[in-house]
Amino acid sequence: MAVQVIMHGPKGGPMGTRIGIIGAGAIGSVVGGMLTKAGHDVTLIDQWPQHVETMRSKGLRLSGTCGDHIVSVKALHIYEAQSITEPFDLVFISVKSYDTEWAAALGLQYLRQPNGVVVDFQNGINDERVAAVVGRERTLGSVITIGAGMYEPGHAMRTDTGAIGFKIGELDGKDTERAREIAKIMNDVAVTKVTTNLFGERWSKLSVNCMANPLAGLSGLGTAEVRTQSGPRRIAIFVGAEAIKVGRACGYEVEPIYGIAAQRFVDAYEGRGFAEVEADVAAEGARRGGGRPSLLQDVMRGRRTEIEYLNGYVCQQGRRVGVKTPINDAVVAAVKSFPVGQLKPDPKNLDPILQVLPF
Repeated sequence: MAVQVIMHGPKGGPMGTRIGIIGAGAIGSVVGGMLTKAGHDVTLIDQWPQHVETMRSKGLRLSGTCGDHIVSVKALHIYEAQSITEPFDLVFISVKSYDTEWAAALGLQYLRQPNGVVVDFQNGINDERVAAVVGRERTLGSVITIGAGMYEPGHAMRTDTGAIGFKIGELDGKDTERAREIAKIMNDVAVTKVTTNLFGERWSKLSVNCMANPLAGLSGLGTAEVRTQSGPRRIAIFVGAEAIKVGRACGYEVEPIYGIAAQRFVDAYEGRGFAEVEADVAAEGARRGGGRPSLLQDVMRGRRTEIEYLNGYVCQQGRRVGVKTPINDAVVAAVKSFPVGQLKPDPKNLDPILQVLPF
């Protein structure tokens, strides 16, 4: 039986609903800061000590397209979670994909029973992994369409200019009251919609991530440059088309990418209308702008990347459903050819991938 959460309060959001965000990276900090600023009861829990201490001593600084703010937030180190005495009504899992299970378990430990809910708030497709830990009946997903960066502790920047910020959905595709109520809360950060095609949206966003994140990490180019420069843009179109084909073979209707119909990428992959798709991707890249994709931020900090959960996931699912993914295979191989912490971004790192493009 599905758990139903009814929340009430100003602006359609809850008065007194406790929100926990596990993972105060760029996205988690922008969301947590803006929700706190709007009057919501939010606790940020993170594993970067310097970031937590800076937020405590100086407040959380927000900048970019969300405006310039210094927000006094509640921030906890991971080890301080044991001090939480009042459970959360809503927990956002906003950690790297490889940290999903322990973060979900932590969220469940401090979740109000029986009606608390957990929202998978990550890149990649991790909803079922979260559900396996916390229970499918209390799991929702959120597709994140804003961009954000964090280049120093205590400071998060929103980098996009998009009209839609988040898409909240039930795993079974139903339009529920609790999904609508969460969307109302998230409207205090950016315009949020409820989707009845969560996994179609997930595959669309996964395609976007696969088209930009590893290419930026390898080359050092930013979000806009990987779309506007010819070499990475060509790679991106082939990468995105393979992801779309795999998502469809998995049974999902993949939503448009950059506002471009998914079928056009597949057609371009097969040699039909490639130049037109390339022009549209370049125009959208120039229009949207952007900062550094998260994988590039990880590379610059010498951290482990999420490549296994982005392009690697496409390759894995492709093998499962019998769809070949040679360009994504090449991207994964290029990133994994460097040990953790040893990848030095350089456009020349894209050369091995360019060499395997069919045209």
